[in-house]
Amino acid sequence: MPQANPKLNAFPVFMRVEGEAVAIVGGGGEALAKARLLDQSSAVLRIIAETADTELLSFIAATGATHIAAPYDAAHLGGAVMVFAASGDEALDRRVAEDARRLGIPVNAVDRPELCDFFTPALVNRAPVAIAIGTEGAGPVLAQMLRNRIDRMLSPSLGPLATLAASFRGAAEKLLPKGNARRQFWGSFFQGAPARAVEAGELSQAHDAAVDLLLSKAPVAGHIALVGAGPGAEDLLTLRAHRLLMEADVIVYDALVPEAIVAMGRRDAERLPVGKRKGCHTKSQAEINALLVELGKQGKRVVRLKSGDPLVFGRAGEEMAALRDAEIAYDVIPGVTAAFAAAADFELPLTLRGVSSSMVFTTGHDLKGNSLPDWAKLAISGATVAVYMGRSVAAEVAGRLIEAGLAPDTAVAVVENASLQNRRRFHGTLADLPSLEARADLTGPVMTIIGDAVAGANFERSEPLAAHSHESAANAAAAEVEP
Repeated sequence: MPQANPKLNAFPVFMRVEGEAVAIVGGGGEALAKARLLDQSSAVLRIIAETADTELLSFIAATGATHIAAPYDAAHLGGAVMVFAASGDEALDRRVAEDARRLGIPVNAVDRPELCDFFTPALVNRAPVAIAIGTEGAGPVLAQMLRNRIDRMLSPSLGPLATLAASFRGAAEKLLPKGNARRQFWGSFFQGAPARAVEAGELSQAHDAAVDLLLSKAPVAGHIALVGAGPGAEDLLTLRAHRLLMEADVIVYDALVPEAIVAMGRRDAERLPVGKRKGCHTKSQAEINALLVELGKQGKRVVRLKSGDPLVFGRAGEEMAALRDAEIAYDVIPGVTAAFAAAADFELPLTLRGVSSSMVFTTGHDLKGNSLPDWAKLAISGATVAVYMGRSVAAEVAGRLIEAGLAPDTAVAVVENASLQNRRRFHGTLADLPSLEARADLTGPVMTIIGDAVAGANFERSEPLAAHSHESAANAAAAEVEP
């Protein structure tokens, strides 16, 4: 006889929280993780903590959440539609849970399932679609499509693997300290030998592999992933980069990486901004190198997020050398570099048969020396040139290339904020390029593409550079004749 379908012990529902109060009791990392999760909704957050960690206080200040800085009292829960007990203190969490039930409010006690009325899902936020799975107002057809797609993505062995994991939960909590060691165990469990054995149908072997993993005394090895965050658009992040973000203990990121991409990481991951905008570095490169080495020695799984691709003007070479010298394991995960995103925004062929068969990645500062770099000869012979960070030296770039023999009427395409919805596109010729330098309104990253292949781009949604040049000239002339 076919086996009956297993029954759910908890029924998934979506609760309306728009404009409603959600209370979180706790002042540490567990409370912050829940606050970040709830901040993705339109709930009014009420955080009850006599003392709170610096990072939680920063979150409260940034989001406008209500902070009750007083010893916990049941009266603080009044009017809430949900309560989260996240103090880390078992006695206090139990008291909160009992008070919430007495008041008729559903409660979740972090890491204490016996005290929970409900459980929070692992949320993938692509509002208004949340995977846990819900499509409020979108209708059953979309829900069915999502269910089918997710079903194809998940291995048939996931059920047996989860059952095996449940059988090891008590032992893991007893033998492994809470935090990094426990996360490392479960990461290796779900991605290592136990998972592979279950996939092969070897349940006994999977059990033995899990026991070996649990009893291993080997120190936890750190790992650094140098990850390309792409040009800015969230959906241009690679699947591998996203997976690593979800597994990271620490996310170290540059200023040009959008917050939306950083937020795709694990909610309780430590987030360390290290600056690196033009003229504004919160940390020197040597300090960043030392930070990555130290985190690796601590056994942390680190994602080093770099705008675009790590190997294109990302100074990854220096970081890799430091990690090699310290014998810290690392990987490089490529990202979509800004030149490719800018070309896509223009529908611009970077190579074009019979016109251009090579291309150059460079920065405008390469043309500031006394001698022309070797690639200037390639530009003159027809290569497409992608200039990163070149707005402030646009006049010098144009002048030096024209001086070297590149025709003044060579086509030019310019994109600010490539790939993003607020991108701006401009087109013209090499002779028009100097007008960029006076464009104080261009505050985002600017990518310039120069070459004969640029003439094949789609300029329907771009502005002529010459128009701004003529406007600037007219304004200057008007200023000269004013009394």
